[in-house]
Formats: sequence, structure tokens, C-alpha cells
Amino acid sequence: NASEQNLKDAFGGNIRLLSSGGAPLPNEIAAFFAKRNLPILQAYGLTENICVAFNTVENLKFGTVGKPMPMCEVKIANDGEILVKSKKNLKEYYKNPEATAAAFKDGYFRTGDIGEFTSDGFLKITDRKKDLIKTAGGKYVAPQGIENKLKESMVIEQAMVIGDGEKFPAALIVPSFDGLRSWCKIKEIAWTDNASMLKEKVIQDKFQHEL
Repeated sequence: NASEQNLKDAFGGNIRLLSSGGAPLPNEIAAFFAKRNLPILQAYGLTENICVAFNTVENLKFGTVGKPMPMCEVKIANDGEILVKSKKNLKEYYKNPEATAAAFKDGYFRTGDIGEFTSDGFLKITDRKKDLIKTAGGKYVAPQGIENKLKESMVIEQAMVIGDGEKFPAALIVPSFDGLRSWCKIKEIAWTDNASMLKEKVIQDKFQHEL
């Protein structure tokens, strides 16, 4: 159809698929491209292993990094850490036997990433192990998913979830003033400058709604 062809033409006309890695891919973006017959295949790799899992055109699931690659045995530890055993794993860290010993558990490489498998065998990355927040009540919170969801808002530029040792997590927000001005224009809300804009109750209510 026209929308499908226009999108492919924007990339030069000959593109068949795209790949993504390094950061989570929002499902909305994945769906937008997939509906136009231009799938974005999200993958998961490490310096120490090159590629652990990869979505393919035949096996694609939004919100995951695909199924484990051939020759990669992947399991989830009791604390949620992703462990990988493969001939593609590094042999050792150069002249650092202590780091090498700490990086492996029963022959599996400790990735430092937290994840889980879906019921049909796709791997999901939920956070970095070192980034997990433990509240005063002992509950572990993975901040990355919350931060990424908040940053999908048109009025939020950056977000950082905090709360280690506290009763509950909270978020530090950097407003997107371009987004705020556009939102105010849509809602016909008058404003003068950035500082005064943030003092308006209707703006504060908007952020509270997003949170």
C-alpha cells in the first residue's frame, strides 16, 4: 500500500528490515514499522558474547530481544540475572583473573542484566542488576522500565527513579518545555516563561497524571 511504500522509499527503496540494540525499543515504534512491512528486529548482545538473542522475521515478539542464538544456552538465576553459556563467551579478562573468576558461575557468564523468558521462549530484558532499587520494605524495583515509560510522555525530557532504602520509589523529572508549550497550545493555556509555567496548578496536575 501507499504508506508502506512511502516508508520504504524514505529509506532508499531497497530496505527489507531494520535491527535495534543497546536500548529498549518502545512497542509503539515496533508496531508502527511492522504494520508497514518493515520490521525492526531487536537483539541483545554483550562485548563478552557478541550476540545472545535475536528476533527474526519469522520469530518476532515486541518487547523482547528474541530467542537465544544457536549455541547459546541462556538461563535466569534465582535473583533474575541472565546467565549465558556459549562457545562464543570470552575466555578471560586480560591480565585480570579476579574479574574473570567473578564473571562466571558454574560455567555460565554473569551478564549483569535482569530478565525473564516469556511462555513461548522469548527473552525480555527488564533492567541492569546494579541499577535495581531495594525499598525499606525489601521490595526490589527495576527503575529502567518506569523511566522509559515516563520518557514516552510529550512533557517529560528525562526521568530518574530513586528510592533505595526508602518506603517507596519516586521519580526526578526534567520537563520537556517544547512539549509543554505544545500541550499548552492544544489546551489553550496561557503561559509566559518556563519558570512561571511550572508553578501553574494545571501544569502540576498534568505531571501528576503522567506519574
